[in-house]
Amino acid sequence: MSRPIRAVAVVVLDSVGIGGAPDAAEFGDAGSATLQNIATSVGGLRLPNLAKLGLGRVVTAAGVDAVAMAEGAFGSMIELSPGKDTTTGHWELMGVILERAFPLYPDGFPDEVMDVFHASIGSTTLGNHPASGTVIVDELGAEHMVTGKPIVYTSGDSVFQIAAHIDVVPLEKLYEMCERARAILTGPHEVGRVIARPFMGAPGSFTRTTDRHDYAVEPPSPTVLDHISSEGLEVRGVGKIADIFAGRGVTSSLPTTSNDEGIEATIAELGAISRGLVFTNLVDFDQSFGHRNDPGGYARALESFDARLPEITAALGEDDILIVTADHGNDPTTPSTDHSREQVPVLVTGPRVSRGSDLGVRSTFADCGATVAALLGVPAPTGASFAEAAVG
Repeated sequence: MSRPIRAVAVVVLDSVGIGGAPDAAEFGDAGSATLQNIATSVGGLRLPNLAKLGLGRVVTAAGVDAVAMAEGAFGSMIELSPGKDTTTGHWELMGVILERAFPLYPDGFPDEVMDVFHASIGSTTLGNHPASGTVIVDELGAEHMVTGKPIVYTSGDSVFQIAAHIDVVPLEKLYEMCERARAILTGPHEVGRVIARPFMGAPGSFTRTTDRHDYAVEPPSPTVLDHISSEGLEVRGVGKIADIFAGRGVTSSLPTTSNDEGIEATIAELGAISRGLVFTNLVDFDQSFGHRNDPGGYARALESFDARLPEITAALGEDDILIVTADHGNDPTTPSTDHSREQVPVLVTGPRVSRGSDLGVRSTFADCGATVAALLGVPAPTGASFAEAAVG
């Protein structure tokens, strides 16, 4: 490259998968294709700006044009790690490929975990089974308010989630419970994340607050984030990035509560960063619509992001690169409310990106991290960079 890259922005559209994972059936996800099935469900999506970057060249979805000459570089990526959760997906995007999946609990957590947790917090709990977070709170919230017992639940992901009403369990006490759970969940029970899920309101109208907090395990080996920060460059996390990586390799963090906040923060961080990575997770697709089997809401969120995409690209400087991708699927048109094993798109744009460059089907998400590393001139743990194909 003739000049060094100043900043790379990686924006993860949480759960915007595109189907086609070779091993989807092994995960119970045959036929899952989040973007395509949503498009069919709503009679077509209006995503002109993503289409301009080449989305329609990667996937056939109702309403998404396959432009002859894309303004960006485009392709897709297959996940190698044995999982379909947020932590696994983000870690692989930044160069850590897991050999063993995080533990799952389709029948709830065993007594050997729950007995220790109950003794630690001085109370028994409600729930302890896989559930949608909004559903289990509707089912058990009233009992929780009477008894004071926190609600514990999991999902198809490796998560230990604790829900509590803010008027029953103060936020700091809920966080303390999560910290104790995180300390207990080690060894064979080392789940990917412990998550605090505070909620408010009255029975029949409970709503989650914006004070969710994730307690992740640390990646087992150095990530691209570690390499960037160790070279004295910046890693600015937006949304739940710092939580996903247990803060490691992240030099500053801006938590957000919505896609719109995440977009605003990404634009601000692109203006503020000296040199390095702006790493953003936009959570609404997954949290608000995928897990709630709401294809209409998911479609509106996709179209809203697409409408604001030009704001992000306008914030790119002459030597900046934007990569738009995802971490897994969550097809809201299937009976499941859990994540789905899918390929993810990878779209690259910026003033120096080679227009219409077809990046093909990448064999691992880690190619994204390898590309970020190559663009910033730091080592990559694994993966094959597509920087030369994408950037002039």
